[in-house]
Amino acid sequence: MSHTLSLDEPEDRLCIAGMYFNSRLLVGTGKYPSAGIAQQAIRASGAEIITVALRRIDMSRPYADSIIRTLPPHSYSYLPNTAGCYTAADAVRTLRLAREIEEFSLVKLEVIGDKTFLYPDVIETINAAEQLIADGFKVMAYTNDDPLIAARLEEVGCVAIMPLGAPIGSGLGIQNKLNIRAIVEQSSVPVILDAGIGTASDAAIAMELGCDGVLLNTAIALAQNPVLMARAMKNAVEAGRDAYLAGRMPRRAHASASSPTMHMLEPA
Repeated sequence: MSHTLSLDEPEDRLCIAGMYFNSRLLVGTGKYPSAGIAQQAIRASGAEIITVALRRIDMSRPYADSIIRTLPPHSYSYLPNTAGCYTAADAVRTLRLAREIEEFSLVKLEVIGDKTFLYPDVIETINAAEQLIADGFKVMAYTNDDPLIAARLEEVGCVAIMPLGAPIGSGLGIQNKLNIRAIVEQSSVPVILDAGIGTASDAAIAMELGCDGVLLNTAIALAQNPVLMARAMKNAVEAGRDAYLAGRMPRRAHASASSPTMHMLEPA
């Protein structure tokens, strides 16, 4: 969602489905060495939105989960996701059953196509999105980096588009910057780069491309020092956003002196 911040604007906040957030970094809760490290890292990230895989939680006792207990919902916005679902029917059923126990509306829809590459099944994703939106869910859709699919997801009513930068958990960084930029430029809903981030510079690049936010998990959870990496990701997202809003200098194929050359003293 392209935007240029004017000097008169008092703040620059992420808006998803009418809800405003100060942080543009969204984080997951899996793969950490311990619940204690997860708690410290998530707090260091400054994230306000935390994704939780419904299939990993006993929904009859959701607050018994150690992560939710240490990071209470009154302090964070929990984003239920359908990680582990391989069909539209499975994703829709999972969210409907979960909502019967715990009321929520904003969700991350994720329908995976296979267990080897964990690539999104975009056909099933669109199918599930249509059903969930009809049920009143506000859907943030995880998808590939195809601008046509992104446009279709927005057309059916998704409140945010979440294209991958690279396969889930790969840490490869953004593999197709042109497509991510194209999705940003055509979208009128937030674009959240999701999957493939490996280190802070990857997150900064996503923001410099114009993404409205970044969602990541593995890059923090599997870092040698998750808490320090979480802080690095926080700073990278903020720096990348500032750089995008500032507008980078034009690229040139030749040198351009930093100092003016007019009125310089001639050598003796």
